[in-house]
Amino acid sequence: MQPDAIERLRALCGGVRDGALLRMSIASALLANNDAPAAITELREALRFDPGYSAAWKLLGKTLADSGDTAAAANAYRSGIDAAIERGDKQAEKEMTVFLRRLTKA
Repeated sequence: MQPDAIERLRALCGGVRDGALLRMSIASALLANNDAPAAITELREALRFDPGYSAAWKLLGKTLADSGDTAAAANAYRSGIDAAIERGDKQAEKEMTVFLRRLTKA
């Protein structure tokens, strides 16, 4: 995604459209531009808006793992599994359980 598109999304932050989905979109765009640290910040902000957003937990775990922070990634996956269980999101629960198992075996 073009940097100006990311800035247009960021311009919506703090307004009525700000929320978990907007922050997840920004994080995805930042990851497409290889800016993992900024994406992690946005994912954490998404989770501040909606702690039960299992897709954000999953992407946060993956991004942290790819960045080499396995302890934080494992914690993110555990929180994501809890969130998925609470919302009945079986697929996300299964995926994060597999990712966590792979991470802890490495």
